[in-house]
Amino acid sequence: MIRFARLFVATLALAGLAVAAAPAAAETHTSKKFSGPKVNDGTVTHAKENGTHVLKLSDDFKVPDTPDPHWQVVDSKGNVFLLQRLGIKGDKVNTQITLPAYVKDIAKVQIYCAWAEVVLGETTFDQVYGTN
Repeated sequence: MIRFARLFVATLALAGLAVAAAPAAAETHTSKKFSGPKVNDGTVTHAKENGTHVLKLSDDFKVPDTPDPHWQVVDSKGNVFLLQRLGIKGDKVNTQITLPAYVKDIAKVQIYCAWAEVVLGETTFDQVYGTN
């Protein structure tokens, strides 16, 4: 009987861990493939981490060979938010950004050249995701 009780408690503990992990998995969304004149590879993943909303570029994303590529987000009302540069010191890349609180939802993610003022590529998710 003691053996059964221990097995039962262990099973409940594992079930609790599975339930606790399920919401984290449900909070991740991957976009369609980028498309545009200069960016046609990779996707972006939206995740909620520690109460903040994070965008991450996939490993197959290729940074465009343009002077000033930036992250840009468009919300469901058409508001455009120019965010961080892709390139940073030492030939490193901002492959991940935390969205500011004033971005209320995400309809599109764009790679935007601030120098030429042109969208280099964009992608969407299957639905608009709120960030608040």
